Amino acid sequence: MGIISYTEKNEIFFILHETRNKSMEFFFEDSEEPHQRRRQVMLKKYPMIKSLFGPDFRTKYHVMIIIFLQLIVCSLVNEISWSHFWILTYLFSGTCNHYLALAIHECAHHLVFRRFFDNKVFSIITNLPLGIPVAISFKQYHLDHHRYQGMEKDVDLPTLTEANFFRGKFGKLLFLMMNPFLYSIRPYFVSFKTPTMWETVNVMVQALFDILIVQVFGWRALLYLCMGTLLGTGLHPMAGHFISEHFVFQKEQETYSYYGPLNLLSLNVGYHVEHHDFPYIPGSRLPKLHDYASEYYNQPHYGSWTKVLYDFVMDDSITLHSRIRRKEKKN
Repeated sequence: MGIISYTEKNEIFFILHETRNKSMEFFFEDSEEPHQRRRQVMLKKYPMIKSLFGPDFRTKYHVMIIIFLQLIVCSLVNEISWSHFWILTYLFSGTCNHYLALAIHECAHHLVFRRFFDNKVFSIITNLPLGIPVAISFKQYHLDHHRYQGMEKDVDLPTLTEANFFRGKFGKLLFLMMNPFLYSIRPYFVSFKTPTMWETVNVMVQALFDILIVQVFGWRALLYLCMGTLLGTGLHPMAGHFISEHFVFQKEQETYSYYGPLNLLSLNVGYHVEHHDFPYIPGSRLPKLHDYASEYYNQPHYGSWTKVLYDFVMDDSITLHSRIRRKEKKN
């Protein structure tokens, strides 16, 4: 049990792609997504897992601290050089805003407060330092990723157009850099839903906040926040989870976990197999789930998101087609 080695990965992909037209097709599966079945088996064997269900109320305090820190930095960015500005934006704003984006993910699963309403409101507040309104739309589409994993409605899957366009090392590097943009617009093409009143509220509140930031701190402060979001969810170590979670590195395994130190800065989003098994357990308790049912997580995993990004770009056997797809069952 351990991190997938470079050699093992190449051997696996040689076998997989030998019959799949050299990486130019997705991996199609007839089976259902595995997590519902795993969930039933684990709950039967370890009923104490249910004690982990429900929100972690501490998350809101962590979020408010980060929002406060981001506002403090906004008041300082006009005093530093442009070179220091971009370093600070990439390292600090990128990391902080990625954390806030993952807190929005917790709100989408109703894991910060008990009431749906409270989670929606707080997700809009959490969204503020990101500079770009995403909170409510993210929830609208993300839950479909769990419900339709690998199917046409799974908005986490790269489209065929993306897979065919972002090819080769440069194409994959460009894909990582453009990931925030692609991740945001893909749902509207894959599974469009009519915008709700809450999405309108999200946009209006964010616009007012952005105007206030410019009025109080200037344009550079807004640039610091928005670029922190784009850089932090693009070519950034924290963004390695976008690749590590579901790109196929071993036949018959389509979800992977990461057990490295960056989980401390990302609400344990690296525990991704665990999250899909039990999406109603907050990130803070996923390590306990792992301990309770450790034999179910004795499978290949990652120890470095940076290496995941490097391998994704440099390994020619890994492409945007390296995802499992399944056809929706007809009723």
